[in-house]
Amino acid sequence: MMKTSKLLTIGLSIIGVGVFMSGCGAAEQADTSSDNSHTEETIKVVTTFYPMYDFTKNVAQDLAEVSLLLPAGTEVHDFEPSAKDVAEIQEADVFIYNSEEMETWVPSVLDTIDSTEVLVIDASEGITLIENEAVEEHNDSDHEHAEHTHDHDEEGQEEHSHAIDPHIWLDPVLAQEEVNTIKEGLIEADPENEEGYEVNADAYNQKLEALDQEYRGAFQEAENRTFVTQHAAFAYLAQQYDLNQVSIAGLSSEEEPSPAKLAELSELVDQEGMEYIYFEDNSSSKIAETLASEVGVELALLSPLEGVSQADQDAGVDYIEVMKNNLESLKKSIR
Repeated sequence: MMKTSKLLTIGLSIIGVGVFMSGCGAAEQADTSSDNSHTEETIKVVTTFYPMYDFTKNVAQDLAEVSLLLPAGTEVHDFEPSAKDVAEIQEADVFIYNSEEMETWVPSVLDTIDSTEVLVIDASEGITLIENEAVEEHNDSDHEHAEHTHDHDEEGQEEHSHAIDPHIWLDPVLAQEEVNTIKEGLIEADPENEEGYEVNADAYNQKLEALDQEYRGAFQEAENRTFVTQHAAFAYLAQQYDLNQVSIAGLSSEEEPSPAKLAELSELVDQEGMEYIYFEDNSSSKIAETLASEVGVELALLSPLEGVSQADQDAGVDYIEVMKNNLESLKKSIR
């Protein structure tokens, strides 16, 4: 009888251990499922071109999956999204772009997707944009286009959106405003990580504030405040630091400048006492050499940061580093 009772006790013990182990396994599986669920819940964010990507990545860090829609080296102005690109936007939780004046294709894309499924963030929201109508008349020595502004929310802007300067990100102060707008959008899409987004955005904006102070300190006592650029991409930066941007309107990276254009440029450089002309990093070296030879000036690089090559990104080059390089380049003229 005792033997039978003992065997029964042992049997029940084995069953108990089995149930316990099974329970542990289930709990462990549940934990794993929970982890997987967390991974799946990480929001997906699609950004248009490099500055938007870099700003967003700094705000999100590892809280979101951030991707860049335009491949490195793509001309932003000429970009036309493919069906695959549109699908990528539709599948995202958040879509971030700079402005309709920069990414002119955005309105048509937004008309084709289900916007109830994607939170759309216009990073320029709330920022007063600069009218750029005088770009085609670069001989306007007063550059009055830098003094007139246009409210981004004003009705009817599409009628003359081509005259609005979209290069907001090149001003370190306005870049902070874009970062804040991106942060608020990410919090709206992912409120559980609000604290993380707040902390990350604050840390990055401190870096942008330090960048702003570097620019401000470098130009504060400058007597020559004029610089000559390939095209008017730096109006916001010039306005922020009380500089005078002179743009060579009509100069295309795909065309040789005419003799009349070279003569015009030569006169302008002589009048302003310029020693440098700034070209973008995607400009034709042949044209740069022609201009330097004809007008007797040196060339310097001033990047509009519309794209950073994949090689540079892999090497750790980012918005702040390129902007610091731009500052050193501008010091050649602003002194």
